[in-house]
Amino acid sequence: MELKQLCELQGISGREELVRAAIYDHCKNALGDENVMIDSMGNVIAHKAGRDKSAPHVMLSAHMDEVGLMVISATDDGHLRVRAVGGIDSRVLVSKRVKVGYAIPAKDDKPEVKPLNGVIGAMAIHLQTAEDRKTVLPISQLFVDIGAKDKDEALSKAPAGTPITFDTALTPFGQDKILARALDDRVGCYNMLRLLDADVKGDTDFVFTCQEEVGCRGAIGATYRLMPDIGIALEGTTANDTGDMPDAQKVCTVGSGVAISFMDNASIANPELFASMMKLAKDEGITHQVKMSVSGGNEGGVIQRTGSGVKTCVLSVPCRYIHSPSTVCSANDIEAQYQLTKAFLEK
Repeated sequence: MELKQLCELQGISGREELVRAAIYDHCKNALGDENVMIDSMGNVIAHKAGRDKSAPHVMLSAHMDEVGLMVISATDDGHLRVRAVGGIDSRVLVSKRVKVGYAIPAKDDKPEVKPLNGVIGAMAIHLQTAEDRKTVLPISQLFVDIGAKDKDEALSKAPAGTPITFDTALTPFGQDKILARALDDRVGCYNMLRLLDADVKGDTDFVFTCQEEVGCRGAIGATYRLMPDIGIALEGTTANDTGDMPDAQKVCTVGSGVAISFMDNASIANPELFASMMKLAKDEGITHQVKMSVSGGNEGGVIQRTGSGVKTCVLSVPCRYIHSPSTVCSANDIEAQYQLTKAFLEK
């Protein structure tokens, strides 16, 4: 499955069904029906037996969900009121095009469903006071215009609970850069699908999780189910490497390889596992860097604290403008994440 296909599937937290269906089918084709399941949370879990039964049991995780919006109500004049699903900076939202509802292909006797086109609106600059222009509007004061004439029409087309995703197509640019929505964490899902072919040393579970952006909810149940010896989260992480950013504030750099975390706000990497990843990357000639900022969090935090504890490490693809309609990463960094994870699983 290509990264473009994964990124253009719609799947906000709690509504990952389109992404889940595509990943589930791919995993079944690669490993057989008997080795793939969907749990009650909606995670896809694919199991591959290792060649050495004495080797540690490894769990890989990457989350299927993306940040987005959800309809909560409508105004009398037909504009949708929304709330954020996941962490979104409202400064990046005004005037952005969105898809309201999901694109669902025709199947059996059910016709194709097309999402509505929409745009995120706010009061025009011409009508704002000088003080208004200094204020960042919260999402509660934004709306989505779908061209409805009144509240009844708006809610008949997009009732409360309707998911909304950014309308951004994957676009290559520069020498190796990719612009898309949902790179966090479809890059991890993409690499895990590629890794299904790896000649794994120990038993390995590939867990495509749900609801990471709203509290890593899917990873909690999946880790309790599997109780692995080692957990590796494949993520997209903020780069913060643009403009005149001081080195002390940089997290990692787009184009400088896979980012290996020693610590963030949710977990501290197992020291032996961190050292092993660093040495392996160096020995294999894989471009890599250390994620320098101790900030943020991801599934590594909940994986590490499960049961009596799981040795954990996080391998990330650096991303600029994360959690926005237009995220940027490097194809070379995606490849580096894949190569390091593959080398770890096979050795």
